[in-house]
Amino acid sequence: MIAIIDYDAGNIKSVEKALVLLGQEVKITRDPKEILSAQKVVLPGVGAFGDAMEKLNQYELVPVIRQVVERNIPFLGICLGLQLLFERSDEAPGVEGLGVLKGEILRIPDGEGLKIPHMGWNSLHLENGGRLFVGLEEGAYVYFVHSYYLKASEPEIVKASTEYSTHIHASVEKGNVFACQFHPEKSSDVGLQILKNFVSI
Repeated sequence: MIAIIDYDAGNIKSVEKALVLLGQEVKITRDPKEILSAQKVVLPGVGAFGDAMEKLNQYELVPVIRQVVERNIPFLGICLGLQLLFERSDEAPGVEGLGVLKGEILRIPDGEGLKIPHMGWNSLHLENGGRLFVGLEEGAYVYFVHSYYLKASEPEIVKASTEYSTHIHASVEKGNVFACQFHPEKSSDVGLQILKNFVSI
C-alpha cells in the first residue's frame, strides 16, 4: 500500500489517480499507524510553505515523516512536498521546514519577459544517475507550477535541474528520500514513468 499524506494540501486526488492507474493500492491518510505501515509514502502539495508546515504540526505529522525517513521507507515529495523537506523558505521567513535535507527555498528572481510563477512545461537536465529517471532521456519535459525554487546544499543529491530565470534544482534523491519540484502526476507519459520508477524501488 502507498500512503498519501493528507494534510489538507491540494492535488492529492490527481496523485492518487496516477498511482491507481499504475495498479497500486493507495490510501489517503493522516493516521500515523497507516503511514508507518505503508510500503511507500507520498507527500504531495500545492500552496504556501508556512500554511503547510502549520498543518503538518497541527496534525502531528512532522515526527511521523521523520520516522518514515529513519525507517528507510521510500518517500516521495511532490512540488510543495519537495520544498517542505528542506530547512527554510523565502515564502515564510522564520518558519522551520522539516529539515530532512539540507538547503533552502528561494523566490524565483524576476527575469526579462518571464512570468512568475513558473507555470507550464520545461525540460530536465538529468544528472547523478537518479533512480526516478531510469528509462527517460535527457531533456524530457515535465509540468511545473511554482514561484519558489530549491537550492540544495549537497550537489550530489540533485538528480535533475531546469532553467527558468535561474538554475533550479528540480529533483533530488538521498537514500530513501525522493522529491520533485514538478508534478509527475500532470506530466503525461514522462510523469507516469517517474511514478512507475518510484513504485518499483
